[in-house]
Amino acid sequence: MLDEIKALRSQIPEPPTVAAGKLVRGIGLTLEAVGCQLPVGSQCLVQTIDGAIEAEVVGFAENITYLMPTEAVRGIVPGSRVQPLNREQGLPVGMELLGRVVDGNGVPLDGLGPIKTEKRVPFTRPAMNPLIRKPITTPLDVGVRAINAMITVGSGQRMGLFAGSGVGKSVLLGMMTRGTVADVVVVGLVGERGREVKEFIHDILGDEERQKSVVVAAPADTSPLMRLKGCETAVSIAEYFRDQGMNVLLLIDSLTRYAMAQREIALAVGEPPATKGYPPSVFARLPALVERAGNGAENQGSITAFYTVLTEGDDLQDPIADSARAILDGHIVLSRRLAESGHYPAIDIEASISRVMPMVVSDEHLQGSRRIRQVYSTYQQNRDLISIGAYNKGTDPRIDLSIAAEPAINAFLQQGMKQVIPYDESLEAMVKLATGLGPG
Repeated sequence: MLDEIKALRSQIPEPPTVAAGKLVRGIGLTLEAVGCQLPVGSQCLVQTIDGAIEAEVVGFAENITYLMPTEAVRGIVPGSRVQPLNREQGLPVGMELLGRVVDGNGVPLDGLGPIKTEKRVPFTRPAMNPLIRKPITTPLDVGVRAINAMITVGSGQRMGLFAGSGVGKSVLLGMMTRGTVADVVVVGLVGERGREVKEFIHDILGDEERQKSVVVAAPADTSPLMRLKGCETAVSIAEYFRDQGMNVLLLIDSLTRYAMAQREIALAVGEPPATKGYPPSVFARLPALVERAGNGAENQGSITAFYTVLTEGDDLQDPIADSARAILDGHIVLSRRLAESGHYPAIDIEASISRVMPMVVSDEHLQGSRRIRQVYSTYQQNRDLISIGAYNKGTDPRIDLSIAAEPAINAFLQQGMKQVIPYDESLEAMVKLATGLGPG
């Protein structure tokens, strides 16, 4: 019997022994260690005079291992011990996540105790074969009339919300959270103000929405590593629910903060800057993150994703905005001019587009939205002439029509912050307005 036990024990592979190392340098956000050969992405503990802090391996050069702490750096001294962290790898997922608030590592932040799940998934997964994805064929009701009627979103689409600071991105996200018909809502609040996390949960998410939502929070005062993992954790959770056959609404606020976090990490480990200070790895990680959303295979659900993109100085040619616009399935642009005039939501329908709209709406819907857009655009192009009285009525019938229709179109595009307008009602109002404008 003893011999059989020994034989069985010999078949069990020995776990790899990883030696502890020590810190030799700490500068800025990066710690450098020697003596520990850990793969990139693995976790470790750095012993300091104030206790242990967690860090992750983000790179190496010869015998130097670069570490990025997941929390504030404090109490480190030369020679601080770096100990590999042996714990179960992966992100805990399950129905137990619904109604909870977690950080970038999946650790609860809401004080409701540990999340006991039996399944774990990797923080990042291989890209899905695009040929096995279901096509986008069904419109998604987001509860916002201007989007339902003019920039119709399909179930499984990936949209960008482009705007400068203080124009109403977070408010519009909240409106869509309340109005969208989805089985599960996953919200990633990454790199934004910490005050907004509690406000979003208590004020924007109602009790009913909260029970089917998961919030991943990594505010601006967390480390760039946690901000980076916050986005990836939110996407991983959404992927899990999609694999269970559910239709998921994924909201990431914001994609720009994700790119900035990757820039901080890449520059700290020595990657050279490229476009406006952004290293090449930023533009490689953006599509890798975005492409994980979308429809699944035939037996799976879908992830309809909205990513907010902060445009610096309202410049849509900003490198991150330009890159995001190229890889997303459409973009909704919020106008500061409209917001300052009290027009909410401040959606600029001239600059916004949904690339899948022709595939999910009827010809009547498409023609009606196009007619409203034409009349609206005519007014905007001549707005300065009209406002200073330089246009003489009767000179151009198209401009006359746009002046007469401008109050009705503006009223159609505006909506109360807590008002939910269903898709059918939005379509009915759009057809009625377009009919009154006559043929294009």
